Amino acid sequence: MSQDLSNPPVPKPRRWSVIAAGLLLLALAIVVIYTTRPAFFSPMALVVVAAIGMAALLLQLRFRKDQTAAVRAPLWLNAVGLLFAVAAVFADLLHLHPNVMILAALGTVVCFAISGVKVIHSLRKQRT
Repeated sequence: MSQDLSNPPVPKPRRWSVIAAGLLLLALAIVVIYTTRPAFFSPMALVVVAAIGMAALLLQLRFRKDQTAAVRAPLWLNAVGLLFAVAAVFADLLHLHPNVMILAALGTVVCFAISGVKVIHSLRKQRT
């Protein structure tokens, strides 16, 4: 079986996915640069990094061109994660008991993680 060397396969343009990845790296770099060392031990740092990771996964879904079926993140799970994130921010701003903020931040990370696992599982199921 010989290959036709006169028409090599043209790589797909990946401009938008590269731009999105660069913007997400920029957001993460800004968080790291402008955050003091003690703040990294805060549950709010977990919320911010989880939100950036979820945004990266959702942008990857948006820019994928080779999907045959629509893969969607569970909207209700992301909404619950967003509510937990808002609760964590308000618990921090209102100086509520530290356990409230920690539980809300943990709820955010767990919701976003489960949503991300469901999306990745759907993508892998499509591939096979």
